[in-house]
Amino acid sequence: MKAAFFTLGCKVNQYETQIMEQAFSKAGFEIVDPEGGADVFIINSCTVTGTGDKKSRQMLRHFRRKNPNAVIAITGCYPQAFPDDLRLFLKRTL
Repeated sequence: MKAAFFTLGCKVNQYETQIMEQAFSKAGFEIVDPEGGADVFIINSCTVTGTGDKKSRQMLRHFRRKNPNAVIAITGCYPQAFPDDLRLFLKRTL
């Protein structure tokens, strides 16, 4: 299976993404570029600015269109800061 990661935000998010990539790789996933297509997409989000929130939602839609059958997970600040907003967004877009 193929996994792709997209990271927004600070150095902490960059580091966390590296750790997740290593864990997925050890579990047997091939780590690929997000634009190449994957079975699993991980969006490591940031909410420091409204732009980060918007970009997180855009990438969710983009990856869903790219592979409608893929598993998409959103990690980082966005789901922690705005869980209800994310649930409403998902209901509208999926």
